Amino acid sequence: MRAYLIDEIHPSQMEKINDFLKKNAISSHLDDIFWVKIPENLLSNIQLEHTNCQPHVFTVELGAEWIKLEFLVRSLSTMRCSCTGYCTEAQRNYILDFAHNTIDRLGIIT
Repeated sequence: MRAYLIDEIHPSQMEKINDFLKKNAISSHLDDIFWVKIPENLLSNIQLEHTNCQPHVFTVELGAEWIKLEFLVRSLSTMRCSCTGYCTEAQRNYILDFAHNTIDRLGIIT
């Protein structure tokens, strides 16, 4: 899996990230997994065409001292579809900006 990992985060700072994601992302049935919607203007042509598969999201996973953002863009409504795949360059930039803006906004030291 291609992903972006930020590690060596103090556990108290991880609580801030967890709280932020609970308010600004989609919670999964697993405590440490969240989904973040890709904005519609960044969806690929096939993702735009697959309205039944929307929303398209990337996964954020939290560990004890790390956060991982996956570069796989998937549907929340179906497991297997041709609209699921690794992010485009614009989507990758959005994922990286989301990570960096979250760290900066919360004052996390890494």
